[in-house]
Amino acid sequence: MGKSVYEMVTERIIEQLEQGVIPWEKPWTGIKSGAYNRVSKKSYSLLNQMLLKFDGEYATYKQWQELGGHVCKGEKSEIVVFWKIQPIEEVKEDGTKKVKQIPLLRYFNVFHISQVEGVEPLSKDALNDIEPIEKADNVLHNYWTKESITVEHTASNKAYYSPTLDLIHLPLLEQFKNANDYYSTAFHESVHSTMKKSRCNRAEDRKGRLVAFGSNEYSKEELVAEIGSVSLMNILGIETNKSFRNSNAYIQNWLSVLKNDVKFIVSASSKAEKAVDYILGEA
Repeated sequence: MGKSVYEMVTERIIEQLEQGVIPWEKPWTGIKSGAYNRVSKKSYSLLNQMLLKFDGEYATYKQWQELGGHVCKGEKSEIVVFWKIQPIEEVKEDGTKKVKQIPLLRYFNVFHISQVEGVEPLSKDALNDIEPIEKADNVLHNYWTKESITVEHTASNKAYYSPTLDLIHLPLLEQFKNANDYYSTAFHESVHSTMKKSRCNRAEDRKGRLVAFGSNEYSKEELVAEIGSVSLMNILGIETNKSFRNSNAYIQNWLSVLKNDVKFIVSASSKAEKAVDYILGEA
């Protein structure tokens, strides 16, 4: 029996982590910097950006053929995944029937333009002049204000989100080596704040208990927050190598979580994407 999509996704992530590469460190959004489909011109989802090895244009074997190109001999495909809603009919105890919509994970095989002959790359638009730090401030303050989240900045060595107080605590801006590190931390804690039931509802485990510090669920929530933070940094164009908190402890922790739950990386990226959309007001 072949590998499940979940197993293929997880193996790809684990392979990169074991090589010391954090796969969500690469750009995730926008044709200029991320991976996108050559035909639709749309950027791939957060999860697919993590799975794909390169930035730029991807397409299926058939799509490249229809564009007048052909995949070079011996080139190996990569995968992009998507959810397909499958109606399943269930018969209740009283004999009545009910149709449930079950999301099933499916995938396409795709090839990067560097693996293709006979097709020229699309021209890239000039980059826009942006003021990233101001944009970051606007995103944070708009979100904090809209949600009435209490935010405190004090001279300390702690950054955290308190679900019981709905409070984000951050060190002073001046304590960080650069502004990017501050925003990375602020976004990380802001993603945590979306766990609240009235927002993205991740505060409880499957048994309805609050996620406990040090538990497997807590480790998973840390991964959601980090993916979300890196995504926001990238969307705003202010990410730097130093903005990633990629310590060995983090990597080992994530590895142990992933190896014990092959489906989690799929749901983690989905949860992070929902959190980012919520913070940006796009949910």
